Amino acid sequence: MPISTIGNFPRVLSGSRCSMSAVVWSLVGFLLMLQLYSLVSHKNAVTGDIQLRMNRHPLFQELEQMEDENIQIPPPRGKQSPHASKRRPKRTTTLIDEFLDEKSQLRHVFFPDMKTAIDPIKDAGNDNYHYHPGRIWLDTKGNPIQAHGGCMLYDERSSTYYWYGEYKDGPTYHAHKKGAARVDVIGVGCYSSKDLWTWKNEGIVLAAEETNETHDLHKSNVLERPKVVYNEKKGKYVMWMHIDDTNYTKAAVGIAISDYPTGPFEYLRSQRPHGYESRDMTIFKDDDGVAYLIYSSEENSELHIGPLTEDYLDVKPDMRRILVGLHREAPALFKYQGTYYMITSGCTGWAPNEALAHATESIMGPWETMGNPCFGGNKMFRLTTFFAQSTFVIPLPGIPGSYIFMADRWNPAELRDSRYVWLPLIIGGRADRPLEFNFGFPLWPRVSIYWHRKWRFPLSWRESK
Repeated sequence: MPISTIGNFPRVLSGSRCSMSAVVWSLVGFLLMLQLYSLVSHKNAVTGDIQLRMNRHPLFQELEQMEDENIQIPPPRGKQSPHASKRRPKRTTTLIDEFLDEKSQLRHVFFPDMKTAIDPIKDAGNDNYHYHPGRIWLDTKGNPIQAHGGCMLYDERSSTYYWYGEYKDGPTYHAHKKGAARVDVIGVGCYSSKDLWTWKNEGIVLAAEETNETHDLHKSNVLERPKVVYNEKKGKYVMWMHIDDTNYTKAAVGIAISDYPTGPFEYLRSQRPHGYESRDMTIFKDDDGVAYLIYSSEENSELHIGPLTEDYLDVKPDMRRILVGLHREAPALFKYQGTYYMITSGCTGWAPNEALAHATESIMGPWETMGNPCFGGNKMFRLTTFFAQSTFVIPLPGIPGSYIFMADRWNPAELRDSRYVWLPLIIGGRADRPLEFNFGFPLWPRVSIYWHRKWRFPLSWRESK
């Protein structure tokens, strides 16, 4: 029998409208429920975090107190240095200008002289085991520590910390008129400690090449940001670093290997990971033993991340682009309760800039930007990462959610006199802003780096080491 469709058409159309409306409202309801779940979970996470903080050692409450800095810019006097004048058209002088001016009347604020140096051998009483960000830090022989842009390795076999970094104890100069300030490559320095305060110089564990001008480690080239990880399966210590030429056009990573944490390291080769240029970089070793390379690429406009091979001597093909278009460098990764965190810096050469904290549930991304993690000092201190740049984050065993933020306060006028800014980094508190790629606030808490002119660890942690 023929079926008449004309008379049923309005009812069919009406049914379609109802179905579409039901789908839309179902979707709205789902999103509202998701938002509500996010807010409730966020509130529970914050409540749990507050309870955790209340149960902490009283000293942590002290570390979480913000210290203010009230620095008055002095009136100009005489002729200014070339470094400052290049940045200084006729405008109001800022603290960054004073920081970059080696003739500034505030020089002692950013770079205190040797009289205030941290000397673990001589210091006693109230200064014992205290950190003073920005002061000269002496090793056990009384010499300034040379471990810039470095990393920390805790060797479980010897219960010892090893601090690796660029050994810059040479004259600062410019290779050409428009070139950046530099020091000839000397090598990678290594220092050992049981308490993260008293450091013994273990010497240069990867030395520069003096005669072969074609070698990656020739003194005329660039060696920056060395990072060392231990490979349990192979029983080897593996070092990755940024390798470049004077003009920063090589943009590669270098790889070295050693049987011992104190070297000597054997240099193997350089390469462009995944076929891309690589400048500022770091290595992160996860709980399952998989190590990852994270590096700035594409003219520093984005970061790339990918796992290393089982022997840590190469990258696997898998790679993800993260923080695309944000122009970030100096990555420093760490992990807390299954969440990966990263601190990055902007790209302004030797001049300090604002740090950003990022987080993700999967190390390969996507990564969310959480905001500026710096607290205390003053507005300019926070916008310049306390006049320093991130290099590494040290987890403190036995103190959940607490870390040391390692940063370098670069001195472009005299790079060997660059300083170390170590500050407490604590996971806790409400997130700073909503997620970019999801609805609501993140389930992970805020990352906070607190400014202190002087601070120390809990006594119980030192006694347990």
